[in-house]
Amino acid sequence: MPGLIEDYAIIGNCEATALVNRNGSIDWLGLPRFDSAACFAALLGTPENGRWQIAPVGAEPRITRKYRDGSLVLETRFETDDGAVVLIDCMGRRDAGSDVVRLVRGERGRVKMRSELVIRFEYGAIIPWVRSHEDGALTAIAGPDQLTLRTSAAMHGENMRSVSEFIVSEGQEIPFVLTWSLSYHPTPEAADARTTIEEAGNGWTEWAKSLKPEGSGEWVDAVLRSVITLKALSHRETGGIVAAATTSLPEQLGGPRNWDYRFCWLRDATITLYALMHAGFTEEARLWRRWLLRAIAGAPEQMQIMYGVAGERRLTEYAIPWLKGYEGAGPVRIGNAASDQVQLDVYGEVLDALYQARRMGLAESGAGWSLEKNLIEHLETIWHEPDDGIWEVRGGRKHFVHSKVMAWVAFDRAVRSVEEFGLEGPLDRWKEIRERIHDQVCEQGFSRERNSFVQHYGSTDVDASLLLLSQVGFMAADDPRIVGTVAAIETDLLKDGFVARYNTSSGTDGLPGDEGVFLACSFWLADNYVLQNRYEEARALFERLLALRNDVGLLAEEYDPEARRQVGNFPQAFSHVALINTAHNLSRAGGPVQHRAESKETGAASP
Repeated sequence: MPGLIEDYAIIGNCEATALVNRNGSIDWLGLPRFDSAACFAALLGTPENGRWQIAPVGAEPRITRKYRDGSLVLETRFETDDGAVVLIDCMGRRDAGSDVVRLVRGERGRVKMRSELVIRFEYGAIIPWVRSHEDGALTAIAGPDQLTLRTSAAMHGENMRSVSEFIVSEGQEIPFVLTWSLSYHPTPEAADARTTIEEAGNGWTEWAKSLKPEGSGEWVDAVLRSVITLKALSHRETGGIVAAATTSLPEQLGGPRNWDYRFCWLRDATITLYALMHAGFTEEARLWRRWLLRAIAGAPEQMQIMYGVAGERRLTEYAIPWLKGYEGAGPVRIGNAASDQVQLDVYGEVLDALYQARRMGLAESGAGWSLEKNLIEHLETIWHEPDDGIWEVRGGRKHFVHSKVMAWVAFDRAVRSVEEFGLEGPLDRWKEIRERIHDQVCEQGFSRERNSFVQHYGSTDVDASLLLLSQVGFMAADDPRIVGTVAAIETDLLKDGFVARYNTSSGTDGLPGDEGVFLACSFWLADNYVLQNRYEEARALFERLLALRNDVGLLAEEYDPEARRQVGNFPQAFSHVALINTAHNLSRAGGPVQHRAESKETGAASP
């Protein structure tokens, strides 16, 4: 059995990530990239699908763990009746491959330890060809992939596993280095475990110095851990930030809503930009903006809602039957069919992100504005059509209110870019379309009966994306219609004080099963409280959300209030981005939500 989702910590090297259980088992790892096929897939199956556990032998140890300050170096402390050891985990990066480094350090007494390495390439399906070499190294090869294990501990084969049993005394260190490389290239030279750990720790700590602590208030530690998590999910060369490190962790325990999140969503663009810029990480924001421009380059009608790490467009979805799924929650999916959906809101997200980049001083090229104009010209022809909506439902296209509002945002930001930055564009035409969209949403997307905006035209249901209406400047937060919308969401969508995305019991989303509360939406509610000067309520909700983090500060996509467990893919960038922005909103005037909501004669006050 895998651990609880909150039992995992993440290590990474800004190319790939691994999930480490509290019990010392790496249960998920894909190399050489975030979206590569996993060689450890026990998270979605059994130990037979690949894992690497290092832990004391025998009695259940007392376990505590932490990250080294300002880093992604994980320390897990096992304490037994015989003594105590610390397992130090991190990932390194070399031109020839990636290193997973594990160092067992004795702190007290003498503790018997066991390392059990089960390598199964292609998501746990392929048993590799394993060989021992004269220098003591062990190699495992299948097709293009090769893993090389080097350790000072004696190894032996046991039931298709590579096993080491050893005793660690106080002050003693036993290193393990697992290196990925291409099987048709020379095997990389051995990496020194202690040096790799120190270099990784120092690199993360030096990078973390860019954090602006004054913007995070009393929550600086939570913000720093979230920013480090975002960095861990960002690719060092492409600048793309994947939504999560995993695929197919269920949104409902035992349920079928299991998706692959190892891709980059355009929807995350603006709030990610805000989170990075307000935290002080300008270079990361610049890389993300460059990734965005490269990914969407081309014919505007072919823009997708998500892309691969390097901007790949083909993200074909399929299920793999040999993995039973997390706690039996199948199917396990690879790829994401939502990449083929039409979601009008992404036009607004892209235009908003690039507009806000200008406001915050990120230098741009003329090609960027040319691309934006092409996008807005295409949006002119399709904004009035139904789409699949922000939540990627599979129940048929509708006129979703959030989608229409984000189309309004696209034209609004195009207008602002002309007026504020002197860029060239058909200002009067864009203003007219902006007003037309605003009027239509207020007429067809608002229920006078409920005194609330609704999920889609003709509906009386609400969904949590409506919390963004005031945040994007569509309408002032104190407008009675926004106040009524927030109240309707509080009435319909709160579960144990947290926000669900929408009412799944209606069956209109075309998906079976249910899901937990969506953590990013709960942060959005806190942001609305800030805009409505309900500061104490905002702070209380934020503190409750912080309490959902695991012992090393990580959040999944959702939370199950009944089981009191994290659910969904993990760790989730969207949750951590929302945490960062809400912390900044609570800590100072002019935080991200106030900055983005400024109307500047955008029509936000239109009747």
